[in-house]
Order: sequence, then structure tokens, then C-alpha cells
Amino acid sequence: MVELTPEEMTTPNVLALIPAFNESERIGSVIPLVMKYLPVLVVDDGSRDNTSAVARAAGANVVRQEPNQGKGAALLNGFRYSLEHGYDAVITLDADGQHDPSEIPDFLEDFIYKKSDLVIGRRDFRKMPFPRNISNTIGTWMFSWAMKQNIPDNQSGYRLHSRRLIEESLLSKELNFEFEVEIILRCVLRGYQISWVPIKTIYAGEKSHIRPFRHIWHFFRITARASRIVREHSTL
Repeated sequence: MVELTPEEMTTPNVLALIPAFNESERIGSVIPLVMKYLPVLVVDDGSRDNTSAVARAAGANVVRQEPNQGKGAALLNGFRYSLEHGYDAVITLDADGQHDPSEIPDFLEDFIYKKSDLVIGRRDFRKMPFPRNISNTIGTWMFSWAMKQNIPDNQSGYRLHSRRLIEESLLSKELNFEFEVEIILRCVLRGYQISWVPIKTIYAGEKSHIRPFRHIWHFFRITARASRIVREHSTL
């Protein structure tokens, strides 16, 4: 990938969006690393600890939503903020350190040179702990089948979203982790461009906020819905 000059790196007006729930122990070290590249908005999803205070002290703008509503709702809240403040794109990344901020330039380069509406960080499933490696592999196969095209990583939260894709995403009614899957569906149906950039696969004992059985059920639901919509769309 072509390296950007400092002048080119600052051309697009991009916001880093970090949804957070009870991440006071980690988010304070993540924010300064992100702010080397982009301004940061943290959406505190009803945390019961001092996530908001830690985020503000680290230099981020903070929006707090009450009560806890799920990651999708936090992302939607942040997307609305980005539109209200005139941003061209939003990069989302997690609060727990699983996403390396030093890879932000890779997303920006893709956005500038390829004009992609959705740039997704592609993880190496082989480096994931069991059973996440299995569930992500199976989920990728299923969703690629539903979409009738290869989707190498459908649940990575490290992404860049263009302004027009953000506007499209506001129509979603998904409020949890399934929201990120639906964004891919909306991007494909609109004919917007999707790109993939390799990212580090980082796991260091972080506690997942996903409830496995509920997540699996909703993933099957949205995959079945995606398959139906894609079939209907292809016959038009």
C-alpha cells in the first residue's frame, strides 16, 4: 500500500469512534494512541464504572447513553454525532485494546485512494483462542453464502465507514453486535465498495460482552434475513 504524506493524511475529516461498556481499566491507555491520528469520541453504553471519567481525562469527547442498550445502539449514537459535526468518515475500534491504533493509517489510505465506503480489518482466525476461531470461521462461511460473495471477516469491529454508508446505517433497527453484520448487507445492496485490510489478531484475556447463545441466535436470524434479501434483490 502506498504511504501517505502527512499532508494527505489530514485531508479527510475522520472521527475515531469507540463504544465502551465498563472499560475503565483499559480505555485510558487506548485513547492517547488513537489520538495520535484522529479525534476520539467515546460512547459510554451505560457503564457502571468510571469509563466516562477516564475517557474524558484521556482527552476524548464522551457521549453517555442510559441505560445500557448494546453496541449497535452505541455505534448509531456515535454515527449521528459524526453527521452532526460534519465528518467525512468514521473509524470504529474497540475500547479493550484488541485493535492496534497504529494500523489506522492503513484504513485512511484505503479510503483516500480506493474511495471505499466500508473498510474492514481482516483478522487471522488461526490466531484466535478456541472456540472463537471456530465460531468466526463458520460464521464467515455462512454469511458469505448468504451474501453470494466472499466476506472474509463479518464481525471485525475495526472498520472505516464513509459518510453515505453512515447515513444508510441509520435505518437499521439492530441494536447489538448484529448491527455490524447488517452494515455489510446494506453496503452490498447499495452497490458501495468494500475493502479489506489485514490487522493484528490480538487477544489477551479480555472479557467479552457477547452472550453466546443470544448472539448465535441473532446471527442466524440476520444471516437468514440477508440471504432472503439478497435473493430478492438479484431477481429485480
